[in-house]
Amino acid sequence: MILKANIKEIKLINHIMGKTILENIDFEINTGSVYTILGKNGSGKSTLIKSLTKLLDSKSYSVDGFVFFNDENIFLMNDERLLQLRQKEVRYVLQDLTNNFDPLKKLKYYFPKYEPTEEQISIQLKEYLLPDYKTISKLHPYEISGGMAQRLSLMLALLPNPKLVILDEPTSAVDYTNTNLIKLKLNDFTKNNGSVLIVTHDIMFAKEISDKIAFLENGVLSEFVPKDLFFSNDNKNVYSEFIKSYDMIV
Repeated sequence: MILKANIKEIKLINHIMGKTILENIDFEINTGSVYTILGKNGSGKSTLIKSLTKLLDSKSYSVDGFVFFNDENIFLMNDERLLQLRQKEVRYVLQDLTNNFDPLKKLKYYFPKYEPTEEQISIQLKEYLLPDYKTISKLHPYEISGGMAQRLSLMLALLPNPKLVILDEPTSAVDYTNTNLIKLKLNDFTKNNGSVLIVTHDIMFAKEISDKIAFLENGVLSEFVPKDLFFSNDNKNVYSEFIKSYDMIV
């Protein structure tokens, strides 16, 4: 087990009485697998993943519960340890790419934080179908496309060899070719004992990449089950109604 979350309730507290967004969130992430949480837009997926490493604004949200990373309770970590965790061990690729990069800084700002040499970084850039280091390092984030920003975000997330990568709608800004590239990179990552947690509404992507799948609906997360069970045609499959709600043939 690499991560265990047991969150009784997440509330939006800038209401007079407080509004419960999520409740009874209970799951584990193990090494070497891709876990996917399916949910429609507005279901609370982004809120859930941000809560795992205390990224939610404490002035707007209250979280009742705990999240263990290996043997450490993330909610009890001091600021220094929490920063270390986010930089090296649990990395995010957020859907809102403006949160991945500072628009005032050139992209070269993000590379010196890691140990790979310029030559090693150039090899990585080529594998991710991105411009060479000398070209991309001179650009600002707003000078590259959304698809390039998405691929660069994933590359930077994987560079420090984290134990867990969390992705929010990873296919939202990329085409079919780049979606396959993302799948390839994430599969390679898990083969090297990395763990992946994805939240998405892209049910076909989930079917292609996941080892285990859960769904988030009405503020409650289902249990994670093997992909084949989730998409089983068995009439007793309790997930079939959720799948049908997407109006897609799977």
